[in-house]
Order: sequence, then structure tokens, then C-alpha cells
Amino acid sequence: MKVMRKFIAISVLCGLVGCAELPAMPFYGPPAASTPATPVFFQPFSAALDQPALATIASAAQEAKAKPDARVLVTGAADSVGSSKANKYLSETRAQVVADALVADGVARGRIHLRAAGEVSAPGSYTQVARRALIQIES
Repeated sequence: MKVMRKFIAISVLCGLVGCAELPAMPFYGPPAASTPATPVFFQPFSAALDQPALATIASAAQEAKAKPDARVLVTGAADSVGSSKANKYLSETRAQVVADALVADGVARGRIHLRAAGEVSAPGSYTQVARRALIQIES
């Protein structure tokens, strides 16, 4: 029962913050405002993909393959626990891991552009929502 409550709480948070914008990196410019983002969540201090993350990525890959000319932007992020340098590296690693999974699911590597946002803030005490990568498929 406890696991189910946690799963439901995380699912609700996914719905609430999935379209949140992360800070833009200057070399790629800001994401398109009308492009929804698909969040992939991670455990603290980890860039490992669990089954829900792999399912989310597979779904995003299907959407990307349906739009073969669209650019796919993957933005990694981390919460504020730990040093800024470590969180920057973690956000880069999260973006790369998600990009690699998209490629494994059939998205051409040349379409995927990576960003590392480093530390991002989360609403209230929900640091889980900061431990994510966002997948955006531009229209």
C-alpha cells in the first residue's frame, strides 16, 4: 500500500511539472514555448534508468519517430543536494543516458540535442521533480 501511494504521488507530480521549463543553455537557445516536455525521473545521485523511465523514453521515441524532421531536445537536471560541479556533471550524464536510450529505441542520434541545466529548483519540498531529464520534440 505504501509503494502504491508513493507511485501515485510521483505520477501526480509528473503531471504537474512535466511541462515545466528548465533554464535555457545559451548555445542552443530556449525551447519552443509550445513544445510539451516529457519528464524522465531519477533517484537521488543517480543517472540509472528504471522501468518507468524506460517506458517513458520508449513512448517519447515513438512520438519522435512519427515526426522525422523534428529536433529532439533532452535537458538533464539535478536537485540542489551536493556541489554545483557534481550536479552539473550529473545533469549532463542524465541527459546523455536518456539520449542513448532514445537512440536505442530508434531515434537518429543526429536529431538529438543535449543540455545540462545543472541544479534546478523544485516547488516546495518536492526535490524529486528536480531530479529529471526533459524530452522535447519540437514541432
